Amino acid sequence: MESTEIKDLIYIVEDHEVIATGVKQYLEMSDLKCEVFFNLSTAREGFAKQKPALLIQDVMLPDGDGFEFVRELKKEIDIPVIFMTARGEESDRILGFELGADDYITKPFSPKELVLRVKAILKRCNPNGGEVADRQTFTLENDVIELDRVAHKLHVDDKKVVLTAAEWRVLICLIDHEHLLVTRSQILDECFDYASESYERIVDTHIKNIRAKLGDNSWLETVRGYGYRFVGVQG
Repeated sequence: MESTEIKDLIYIVEDHEVIATGVKQYLEMSDLKCEVFFNLSTAREGFAKQKPALLIQDVMLPDGDGFEFVRELKKEIDIPVIFMTARGEESDRILGFELGADDYITKPFSPKELVLRVKAILKRCNPNGGEVADRQTFTLENDVIELDRVAHKLHVDDKKVVLTAAEWRVLICLIDHEHLLVTRSQILDECFDYASESYERIVDTHIKNIRAKLGDNSWLETVRGYGYRFVGVQG
């Protein structure tokens, strides 16, 4: 997929005109550029022309499934995604995060809260330029993780690893509590402002995705029944 990227351009794929228009207006009031697509067909045309900074994606569209659309999209480009849908079952949320979503918002929702979440993701995905600082290196046997918080870059054994904004938050949370147990509820509270036990399986999903990307399950230790611990040694 060949397309140019426009900073702070938000794509909204939503078939409900009132919801789409309302979200667009709130985002534009915060100086963000938006383009609305009412079906997947026109959304594909939009992506072919240019890559946005973030995608707000409904799930149930007249011409297809939003989950499947994001699954295919992620094979070609890396882009932050917020699912915005009436499907609020835990299994749907977990599926959304397994597909690499950075957030999952169920309808009805607060437009102001959505704007805050969009801004938070954009800030994490588009850090300020300039001299790189706040670098950390961790080792585990013969493996090495190089972390740059300012540039938002992660390398494992000199190979670049791309995390979603949500996965980045979870990993940083575990690293900041190096060698200490971090409970699932603590991760939810610090990374997502979710304090409900019904969301705890989402933490497991993020951990599973992070482990797959790090290429080794050993970096993150599971403390059964409680949570997780980062065991890399800072160099």
